[in-house]
Amino acid sequence: MNYRDICNRIREVVGRVAEYVEYQHNNRENLSIEAKGRQNYVTGVDREAERQLVEQLGGLLPEAGFVAEEGTSTKKGRTYNWIIDPIDGTTNFIHGVYPFAISVALAEDEEVVAGVIYEFGLREYFYSWKGGGAWLNGRPARVSSVTTVKDALLATGFPYTDFELLAEFMESLRWFMKNSNGLRRLGSAATDIAYVACGRYDGFYEYGLNAWDIAAGTLILREAGGAVSDFNGTGNFLHGGELVCSNGKIHKEFVNTVKRFMSPE
Repeated sequence: MNYRDICNRIREVVGRVAEYVEYQHNNRENLSIEAKGRQNYVTGVDREAERQLVEQLGGLLPEAGFVAEEGTSTKKGRTYNWIIDPIDGTTNFIHGVYPFAISVALAEDEEVVAGVIYEFGLREYFYSWKGGGAWLNGRPARVSSVTTVKDALLATGFPYTDFELLAEFMESLRWFMKNSNGLRRLGSAATDIAYVACGRYDGFYEYGLNAWDIAAGTLILREAGGAVSDFNGTGNFLHGGELVCSNGKIHKEFVNTVKRFMSPE
């Protein structure tokens, strides 16, 4: 498979679906909202955007299956699977604030080989393919050069359904607020990871994540020179529900600090 070609074709599909989402964002009088759980919402736009993505991506690679947030398709591929979040940051979308993003990745077996994130607020495409580097609107993207957590601008995401580790998480926030260059929370994990990839943030961590939140971003970040792991520093992050990512230079220190609070011995 030509990973670069498939990445370019994913961008074309995402661009078409983004036009639909943008229109709905600007014409939101009849926006339908449904609660999937406490603080967990889906709109008709999420479902229709995912349907369009599934239909068009299915035409690119008919043998591929889907791992999609809204369950539009449950088809499983033997080798290839699309991992899709039609709107990452649905709560932001509902309230008419940025960021929110489309995130699409292609996995070959368990390895992500192509990924595209489109963030609507700044109209930015972040994308990568295996071995092809990371790109932002046609320009190379690279991680920052920060070497210590105390100098790092960090990002995180707040739990909204899983509060099992809330006390530990709040302690980690307290520590990073006092011992880093700052802490941000945007409400879109895909965007957060992309911002680490292009050097705007130096690190990001969150728990309670799903594969569709992070698949495209983790490939883009690694191709930009960054590092990705779970809270214990291992590679079990795609389906493990927890993620630490960084510019690579602070990764060991960052992981050890997150682990101290979130995965104590």
